[in-house]
Amino acid sequence: MGLTRQSFGAASLREKFAISTKSGQKIIALAGNPNTGKSTVFNALTGLNQHTGNWPGKTVLQAQGSFYYLDQEFVLVDLPGTYSLLANSIEEQVARDFICFADPDATVVITDATCLERNLNLVLQVTEITERVIVVVNLLDEARRKKIQVDLGKLEQELGVPVVGTVARSGEGLDDLKQKIYDLAKGRINPKPTMIKYDIRVEECINTIEPLISELHLGRLNTRWLALRLIDGDMTIIEGIEQYLGVNLSDSFKSEVSLEWAKVQVN
Repeated sequence: MGLTRQSFGAASLREKFAISTKSGQKIIALAGNPNTGKSTVFNALTGLNQHTGNWPGKTVLQAQGSFYYLDQEFVLVDLPGTYSLLANSIEEQVARDFICFADPDATVVITDATCLERNLNLVLQVTEITERVIVVVNLLDEARRKKIQVDLGKLEQELGVPVVGTVARSGEGLDDLKQKIYDLAKGRINPKPTMIKYDIRVEECINTIEPLISELHLGRLNTRWLALRLIDGDMTIIEGIEQYLGVNLSDSFKSEVSLEWAKVQVN
């Protein structure tokens, strides 16, 4: 079946994304919709300790930077701004593949406090992939100006992951964000994202397909989320598994997934 994440190694996988790390460094992915202030957060955290290039094999800009907090050095990877992770564009595929296969120690999702509901679509997609998520509600100053109040504590309770409020351009909340990143990367906090429940037919199919996926030994790749992508016929995630994990999904496996979904639709 080929190499799995365990045998290939996280460091080698990260090198496939042109991320080279030194011993002890923690990798943090920075995701978010366009125009949420994501680049401002990136610049505020990394300062001049950053460089840019292209994602390997893609004409998409990649920005990396580093910062220290307490006794820990972090490498911050600024993912392309996207509205979803459904791989409908190169940018979405790059962002999704990095979160899935580079195995970051934390994924920070930047949202805009003035249009939070729209931004939560991406947040929920990220939390379906990984539990190691921090949500940043940025542009709180703009929200105050528009008389919008965000209950950060209630949002954290509903999402099941840490939530931090910021005004990145003034530095408000950034120390709190660094502390949350530190605690999550060090394993001091263990988020439990709220699971999204789908139509009963979809849930039945997930329950059937998940055990088949588990037999592939794909490391930390979320089997529930992967089942959803396979049900949706997402060929790009199959390509990603084969490219980054070295696991060849046989035609018989793909056919079995399609058959199970067909059974559910008939019923």
